[in-house]
Amino acid sequence: MTQQISIPSDSVRLEGELIIPQDAVGVVLFAHGSGSGRLSPRNQFVAEALRNARIGTLLFDLLTEEEAADRDNVFDIGFLAHRLSDATSWLRGRRETRDCSLGYFGASTGAAAALAAAAQNRAVRAVVSRGGRPDLALRHLADVRAPTLLIVGGNDYGVIELNEQAYRALRCEKSLKIVPGATHLFEEAGALEQVAELASDWFARHLKTQGASELMTRETMVYSTRAQAGQMLARRLMPYANQNVVVLGVPRGGLPVAKEVADALGAPLDVVVVRKLGAPGQPELGIGAVVDGDHPRAIFNQDIIEHLGVSDEYIDAEIARQLKEVNRRESAYRGGRAKIPLMGKIAIVVDDGIATGSSIRAALRGVHRQKPKRLVLAVPVAPADTIEALRTEADEIVCLETPEDFFAVGQFYRDFHQVTDDEVRTILQTKQPAGAHPQA
Repeated sequence: MTQQISIPSDSVRLEGELIIPQDAVGVVLFAHGSGSGRLSPRNQFVAEALRNARIGTLLFDLLTEEEAADRDNVFDIGFLAHRLSDATSWLRGRRETRDCSLGYFGASTGAAAALAAAAQNRAVRAVVSRGGRPDLALRHLADVRAPTLLIVGGNDYGVIELNEQAYRALRCEKSLKIVPGATHLFEEAGALEQVAELASDWFARHLKTQGASELMTRETMVYSTRAQAGQMLARRLMPYANQNVVVLGVPRGGLPVAKEVADALGAPLDVVVVRKLGAPGQPELGIGAVVDGDHPRAIFNQDIIEHLGVSDEYIDAEIARQLKEVNRRESAYRGGRAKIPLMGKIAIVVDDGIATGSSIRAALRGVHRQKPKRLVLAVPVAPADTIEALRTEADEIVCLETPEDFFAVGQFYRDFHQVTDDEVRTILQTKQPAGAHPQA
């Protein structure tokens, strides 16, 4: 049974193809990598092999064409995992698949998304990574319970080492298979056939039909939009209404939330720009973060720095490069308007959510250097352990939700579209300090 399907996620629809063989033992969702999609010939080849083994397949586009044109989206593992989670929920809602056991097959960055999603969804019975970057989901790997197979080409130098790092971090049943002589795309004769055989055997062994009643369920707050989250957050912050307050949004996703807070409190709105410090050759892997071009403040992830052997010279150069981008963005967002002074005021830092906390920690320290009378962090959702780790960075933390099963901020929003620079500028233009209510 072949169906052309359209999966709702955020404000878009994701096109795909669902094929369920007769007497299927389960369904595997494919998470493609950078520069790829549901029509990837390599994934199509593996999918056909799975169907020959009586395993259903769902191949779909994680990103729309417009979203895929932004390279930041391709490496936004949390966003990709959110999309995969939405597709999983959609599949669970269909009569013909709601009782099927599920597996994830990921390639390149899609492998990290698959593992991040599997860490949160215990209904996933097996994961396979082909030439993947599971290291990009390093924070989530210890929480993965689904048996995981990592497949890497024997000549895919660099990626082998990253897979070995991820393999060590996994605590589930696991296997690392090297395909001799294969490069990253497994284009060599017979290489992709080996991938298909390994994947088919792994899924056939671990996918077992289960009833929907066996699935773990959990009630949690899911916001329709960032604006709704901001309105709910503002209710908790009303004791600060009409006081000497400045609301600071963290671009880009924090601005729609912060606008609602500023409107409710009668406060001016500004930005605090944070930039990740990327690892050598792996810009998506953060070794720290930096904030505030005038009074720079950097924090570092020493574990990653020591593990990668990052030199002081590289760190200094990366800080300078990212500070330049901080200054550029601050100027572009404000449109020539000066920063709002924070000395002696109540500064409320707002984001749409927190995952690891490294960037928001840098933001709080940057704001603290500007000597506000009181520093408040306000977010709709974050892991409980992250909030506890940030307690010493602010005078007060307001967080509406601290769910146990947390793998990405986007899982708590129905509409989690990527906020653009133009949206940030438009929000700030409508919230100029001169237009704010008088401050006490």
